Amino acid sequence: HVQLVESGGGSVQVGGSLRLSCVASGDIIGRYCMGWFRQIPDKEREGVAYIAGNDVTTYPDSLKGRVTIARDDAKNTLYLEMNNLRPGDTGMYYCAQAGRTWNGGDCQYSVQQYDYWGQGTQVTVS
Repeated sequence: HVQLVESGGGSVQVGGSLRLSCVASGDIIGRYCMGWFRQIPDKEREGVAYIAGNDVTTYPDSLKGRVTIARDDAKNTLYLEMNNLRPGDTGMYYCAQAGRTWNGGDCQYSVQQYDYWGQGTQVTVS
């Protein structure tokens, strides 16, 4: 049974930083594609960062340089570091795990290809 629990969200001023965490249970996350997504009001859920089983990371062009995804296998925890935050980054942030074990390639999959989701953590930038 996969369970993902996010934390670390909050309110931050423009230009500030946040570090989100996602503690996973059920299996070793290093075996799977893992991703961070966000739901901004009035927009579809979108990918923020992805990490593959070989630690290769992928980011959408719009966020490159401002976000960093990392994984701690010993703690079975996924992280998202966000810097230079802007009001447009305000939204609910989710971590997600693909349903199948990683089998090569990057992990920039669509929302539908991620099967397990946390409850989300709210980020507000003002």
